[in-house]
Amino acid sequence: MSDLQCAATLLIARHGDAEYGHPSVLSDEGGWLSAKGIDQTLTLAQSLADRRVAAVRTSVLGRAVQSGAVAAEVLGVNAEAVEGLEEFSVGALAGRPHDDPELQSIFMAWVHGDLRRRIPGGVNGEEVLGAYREALQSIADQFRGETVLVFSHGGVMSFVLPRIAGNLRDDLAAAKFLPNCAVAEVAVDGDGFEVRSWPGSTDRTVV
Repeated sequence: MSDLQCAATLLIARHGDAEYGHPSVLSDEGGWLSAKGIDQTLTLAQSLADRRVAAVRTSVLGRAVQSGAVAAEVLGVNAEAVEGLEEFSVGALAGRPHDDPELQSIFMAWVHGDLRRRIPGGVNGEEVLGAYREALQSIADQFRGETVLVFSHGGVMSFVLPRIAGNLRDDLAAAKFLPNCAVAEVAVDGDGFEVRSWPGSTDRTVV
């Protein structure tokens, strides 16, 4: 990156462990942090005490908003929700099992570059990618030269971040399962996005 003096550092974290009204099926429900999730978020925030975090930004979904509030209190900064950072909508597939093969097929199509595949009653990959990139860029533009903690969601992170950065090795991008409160460090400057660390795993049990 040529414009390092003005780079913003985004610490993009998956939200803490959450509970849901209908936990065994696909849903766009926001959820809320479990006791475990609160502890995870506190631990993450405490680990960032020396990073001089300037602000916390979150998706608009409840589990991310709550994660941001917990972390912001520890770090002594403000938290705000930003449209575009949320998990992609499951649309008409809501109510199906989490491992629904149709959703898995669409997601993997996105990962491999077929961004026009659309979730029935929902979004396609181009729309998800565009909204997420715009949200991150707006945060970076506001905090040039500073560090921001961003709470988002595992699915959209594992799809979008390798694609917008371009520098993430294929073997790392394939590690698409992100534990709760795992952090991907992303630098953003005039040249674009650069993933500096990736917390993914090939082991689905981590999620």
